[in-house]
Amino acid sequence: MDLSRFPRRRYSVGPTPLEFLPNFTRALAELCPDGQGPQIWIKRDDMLGLTPGGNKTRKLEFLAADAMAQGADTLITCGAPQSNHCRATLSSAIKENMKCRFVIEERVPGSYNADASGNNFLFRLMGVESITVVPAGTNMLVAMQQVAAELAALGRKGYIVPGGGSNAVGGLGYVACAQELQQQFFEQGVQIDKVVVGSGSSGTHGGLLAGFLGNNIQIPIIGIGVSRDPVDQDPLVHKEAQAVADLLGLNMTVPREAVLSFGDWWRPKYSVPNAAMVEAVQMLARTEAILLDPVYTGKIMAGLIGLARKGYFKPDEKVLFIHTGGAPSLHAFEPVVLGLTEMPAL
Repeated sequence: MDLSRFPRRRYSVGPTPLEFLPNFTRALAELCPDGQGPQIWIKRDDMLGLTPGGNKTRKLEFLAADAMAQGADTLITCGAPQSNHCRATLSSAIKENMKCRFVIEERVPGSYNADASGNNFLFRLMGVESITVVPAGTNMLVAMQQVAAELAALGRKGYIVPGGGSNAVGGLGYVACAQELQQQFFEQGVQIDKVVVGSGSSGTHGGLLAGFLGNNIQIPIIGIGVSRDPVDQDPLVHKEAQAVADLLGLNMTVPREAVLSFGDWWRPKYSVPNAAMVEAVQMLARTEAILLDPVYTGKIMAGLIGLARKGYFKPDEKVLFIHTGGAPSLHAFEPVVLGLTEMPAL
């Protein structure tokens, strides 16, 4: 697949590392049936460019380029109070000498605190132009269009980046990741049996799936939902994967059976901590010195651990975890991730 025909900015130098996690693998085996578990590998997309990395960087390489091609001077996007996506979009805007405005949805009432640490601190430090806070259930596209109209009245031009950067243009970033992985598998002589990825706004999961199918990478992708159960999540992923495939002109129908996700580890609500997430964050930090975040990657790794506990993976099967970043929000949840606050079990 030729991605060179799409405008693209470059925010990272070279591929992100593909690494085996020996200490984590041994610790995980102790939790598995008969003390035998899968071998865990990790794709370090937390080390991508922009402050300080994460999966949104790949999407923004294409989205920011599209914004610039349309003559925009301001990026407009949306997310939850500790949104990694908002932080990455702001970082991209700074790189391109643009302004940035957010619409923040309080999915948990009263959860937005302008003076909070984590990503909220970075919003202020990096100089977001304005933040509009709206209640849960707000039509976010309409809210962002209102911000764009306000800019237009000032003689400026806004570019709306969808939540999570999840549309066909943003999905190209994970087609690029699929191609990068294919090259790394060849160069490092690694044969991966399954890939585990977070499944939220669907851009990463759907884009990666389109990239795997388009490049004939025959490895199952397992999505771990961070906000929905499969009955609601899988159609979103399928729609995203198909949109990316159509944009690429692949003349391909994405098989519905290619979309697989689990929804057992995101409760009680999106962004609300649980005990399985705390275990996962502590476990990876204390075995490999790699940081996960409480909202996304912590719950995704909790899903991987939970599936391993159930014997879902075969012993010695090579499982690749896509680390999508998010470490700044750890600082907004310090007592939680240190285990000082009682959490609901799943």
